[in-house]
Amino acid sequence: MTFRQAHLLGIEPLAPDEITTLLDLAERYVALNRSPAKHAEVLAGMTQVNMFFEASTRTQASFELAGKRLGADVMTMSVAHSSVKKGETLIDTAMTLNAMHPDLLVVRHPASGAVNLLAQKVACAVLNAGDGRHEHPTQALLDALTIRRAEGRLHRLTVAICGDIAHSRVARSNLILLGKMENRVRLVGPPTLMPPGARDLGCEVFDDMRAGLAGADVVMMLRLQKERMDGAFIPSEREYYHRYGLDAEKLRLAAPDAIVMHPGPMNRGVEIDGTLADDINRSVIQEQVEMGVAVRMAAMDLLARNLRATRAAG
Repeated sequence: MTFRQAHLLGIEPLAPDEITTLLDLAERYVALNRSPAKHAEVLAGMTQVNMFFEASTRTQASFELAGKRLGADVMTMSVAHSSVKKGETLIDTAMTLNAMHPDLLVVRHPASGAVNLLAQKVACAVLNAGDGRHEHPTQALLDALTIRRAEGRLHRLTVAICGDIAHSRVARSNLILLGKMENRVRLVGPPTLMPPGARDLGCEVFDDMRAGLAGADVVMMLRLQKERMDGAFIPSEREYYHRYGLDAEKLRLAAPDAIVMHPGPMNRGVEIDGTLADDINRSVIQEQVEMGVAVRMAAMDLLARNLRATRAAG
């Protein structure tokens, strides 16, 4: 299997064949997770430490479940009650963790680049569970697996990523991954929520939702990230929903079999109509949650193989 990475810090370093390798392995874990005995031993004897400096439900739970299903010893640190709150620096935390000899370190942090810094200071495989506005690689990979299973392929599709692009690491990771796999990507949202230089990212940019959705195979809605906003980016939630919220009328402009996605948590009636989010014929939002566990199992499996090989050679 072709996967050359020592860490999973972002989509940027991954080659298309590595993305395909990870998704193919994740398919096998989807089957395992749907079987009566949801357990493997590929991480037996290894220790996985989860450090979430930001609140998370889906990502943290799925990483925990993924590690346990692969047989790892899993520890989740409560950062709210850790020495970080007492003034310990990130590097001091890394050195402390390193002394405990973990094998896999899963980190979510509000500062872009913090996870990369940790990876330079520890002797284990590091997985980025989201860092600031930078990247969220496993979210993009689980989205890719969901798209591939629903559409039958992961290339030459038209994907509309809609909403709060400027504050979204999910949008950034998806844009990079979908571009690597030869898809046509559209960014759709108000100019106030579009990052500077968006048109230079190898995608099309629309501030008209209806034009952006025309003929799209995949409609990926994003959460309004109010916690990252320090000003008035939208007139009101009501106006935002009217112009950029996904409803049945706007979705009719997409391809007849277009799928609807959302990384969660959803603001129903703001980013997406609740009835549409629950429509089993169009929405794959619950499938995204399921694919998250399988993708994270595959990522940790591949990194653990490389880590063992490195240690054996050294």
